[in-house]
Order: sequence, then C-alpha cells, then structure tokens
Amino acid sequence: MTANIVILTGAGISKESGLETFRDADGIWSRVRVEDVATPEGFARDPVLVHSFYNARRRQLLANEVAPNPAHRALARLERAWEGAGEFLLVTQNIDDLHERAGSGAVIHMHGEMLKARCLACDCVLPWREDLSVETRCPACGAAGGLRPHVVWFGEMPLEMDRIFEALGRAALFLSIGTSGNVYPASGFVELARAAGAHTVELNLEPSEGADFFAEALHGPASEVVPFYVERLLEAAARPRS
Repeated sequence: MTANIVILTGAGISKESGLETFRDADGIWSRVRVEDVATPEGFARDPVLVHSFYNARRRQLLANEVAPNPAHRALARLERAWEGAGEFLLVTQNIDDLHERAGSGAVIHMHGEMLKARCLACDCVLPWREDLSVETRCPACGAAGGLRPHVVWFGEMPLEMDRIFEALGRAALFLSIGTSGNVYPASGFVELARAAGAHTVELNLEPSEGADFFAEALHGPASEVVPFYVERLLEAAARPRS
C-alpha cells in the first residue's frame, strides 16, 4: 500500500510532557501580553523583556523533567514504519524539540524553534541553548544586539508554507493532533487535505473548532489516542488485501 501522510501537531501533544501551553484558559497568553513579547514591535521596544520571556521558556524546555511522551514516540515509530510506503511529513506548530528527541526526522516547525536564534544583522539561523541578551554577539557576523529567538511572532509569516501546501495537495491521510483549530493558517490544513481527497482524522483532547471538517475523530489525551491510532493504522497497512 502506498499513501502519503501529513500530520499536524499542536500544543496539546507537548502539554503532557510538562510544557505550558500558550492559548489555554490558564496558558501563557492569559498572563503575558502578546504585543509585549511576541511581536517584532515588542522586540524593538523592549528587547530585554522579550529575551527574559524566551530565556525562561528555553530553560523550561531544557529542564530534566521535560521529555517526549508516548504520543511523540508513536509518531516517530510511524515515520520509521512508513519508509518506502509513501511520503511522510510532520508539521508542528510547537517550538519545542520533543518530536526530534523522540526520533522524528521529517519535521517542519512552521512557527520556528525555541532552541535556535536568528540574527537580524546577517539573517543566519544558529542552534542556541543558552540565554540571549542585548549584549550577545552573533557568532557568524559579530554584531551585538541583533540576535532574537528563531520563533514566528504575530504578524510574521509561518515558515516553509509552500512545502506544506504541496504536501497537503498530495496527502492521502491527514492527522491533526492536539491543536485547537483556531489558528490560521494551520486551521485551514484540513480543508486543503480534504480537497486533495485525503482521509482526515482529528486526535484531540476534545473536539476542536474545526471538528466538523474531519471524517474521523478520537478524543482523549494525546499520549493515549495517538499510540492507539498509530497501532491501528500500522496493523491495517500490514494486513493483506483480499
């Protein structure tokens, strides 16, 4: 059987690994103003505040207690098992590296990556695990004060959208995991996949805002429903066709 798979993941898959979400009722945006810490204008106005905010997020991500959960590991297993059976692409809205830690390789971080920095002076992107400050110099060009978190802020374009749209146009199966379904453009992925003829599945703690667009749904914690669905999918793929 040959089939192309596109998977979208959101904050719900990482919450069970101990990371705070941004959009939940008690999430980060309920305590911090988006305009202050997640816009280019906010960074220009108060880079010290923005660096402090993301330094705390980076330290949390690198804490010993934060690790991939069974949902991350199940998707890595699916990618390995699908090699040679069709295209596989995992698109995540998350800025953490838990998919990679679990073993996933075909990953697009459409909202950027917490463990990278980008230089406004030379536009290079660098791996980064330490705190950033206005005094930090870019290792590539030597400029000070121009390094920022390599994350997509409000008002900026998500990354690698052309590649994502092309994959959705070829998808036979689209999975949406742990996402609220209210953030554009990711909220529109299910409609693009449907238009391509893909079977669409929502794996979420509860029905998302776009739940009606999906042909199939399993609701519950990601660490439970994702391994269950992956196992079912792999069993079906291995079953001889009559």
